[in-house]
Amino acid sequence: MKYQLLPPLSAEEFQSLERSIIERGVLVPVEYDEDGEIIDGHHRVQICESLGLVDWPRFVRQGLSEEDKRKLSRELNLHRRHLTTAQKQAVIADQLRDTPSISSRAIASMLGVHHSTVATVRKRLVDGGEISHHNEVEGRDGVVQPARKPIKTAFVPDQPNVREYMNGAKMIRAEQQKLSHTVRLAHMDMVAEKGRTAAPGKLARIYPVYYLDPPWRFGVRSEVTGREKSAENHYPTLTTNDVCELLAGLIGVDHPAVCFLWATNPMLLDGLRTLKACGFTYVHHWIWDKEVAGTGYWGRDRHEILLIGRRGDIAAPLPGTQPETVHRERKGKHSAKPDWFAEQIERLFPGVAKLELFSRRARPGWDAWGFEADGAATELPIYPPVGEMAGRPEGGTVPPTERKRGRPRKAVPA
Repeated sequence: MKYQLLPPLSAEEFQSLERSIIERGVLVPVEYDEDGEIIDGHHRVQICESLGLVDWPRFVRQGLSEEDKRKLSRELNLHRRHLTTAQKQAVIADQLRDTPSISSRAIASMLGVHHSTVATVRKRLVDGGEISHHNEVEGRDGVVQPARKPIKTAFVPDQPNVREYMNGAKMIRAEQQKLSHTVRLAHMDMVAEKGRTAAPGKLARIYPVYYLDPPWRFGVRSEVTGREKSAENHYPTLTTNDVCELLAGLIGVDHPAVCFLWATNPMLLDGLRTLKACGFTYVHHWIWDKEVAGTGYWGRDRHEILLIGRRGDIAAPLPGTQPETVHRERKGKHSAKPDWFAEQIERLFPGVAKLELFSRRARPGWDAWGFEADGAATELPIYPPVGEMAGRPEGGTVPPTERKRGRPRKAVPA
């Protein structure tokens, strides 16, 4: 049994496997190499032969090196076997003897154990002279890198000079912050100018469904240091007053409609105020769980809220069609929202005209208002005759597009 690299099954485990094969047959195919050597499934074959069976599921692996076959045998067995700590360490040691140049994290990922366990076994083998120490190892991504990262050191002055050293460090940091602030201001002004020239100032038709993620301007502790990671570095922002004024002029009429509006925790009241300014009454909200917590003054935020406002006689979704109110999806690019929410809106309101404001990209079946700079197309609303749906065949020509390079941006009149 060339590739039987793990300890044999205990009597209890062997009997349990035998009962399973008698009742259900061999559920997991036995894996062989091109020469007929069993890579995985020695106990299954042993039981089948003892029962007089001559046919069982087989899978032949071709083109594997000896090292790959041994590695595969360990991977397949270690994940489903209930081994003691000593037995697991023995398997890890065998793998390290076969592949000492692979990093501990890569081997841990391969065998389904913690990397610190692999590191402990590696140290024991190196200290015992069973494997050599490698200055460079191959990671999980196949990239060769130093086995140990160098420790960064800093100059520490003598005690009498500490105060002078700290004053000098403060001066250097202040100059760096001043320069960074100047660059950010210029960049923000450029982004705002792009938004001013690209976003249309009015809509020529009305829509029953609106979806928007306003470019809120958040407060910071310091205008010099607090804007390093702010939204202004990505797209032009607006104060709540400006958002209300802009949207009231765009969508604040009295026709029946539903509005889906994104708001963060600190901007919740601002979001409700915006709905009211456009004539919508808050009725419900959905939640996006980002999986990873961010920052916050009163708590580390890991969710955003999609407020739902209703205006006039708009029917609620049919019973049984409503989505669950919490959707969990890891956050991506700055301010980008999961497509799942727009897809739910499409499902609940099929066949009606929908407009996305402050859009990042053209969404199929939607009209878009805003500025988009990326490989994707910028789609601005067209002005069809009254009664026709924009962005649809009965609504006239396809909306014009304009291609620009750069990162996705929201657009607003600055």
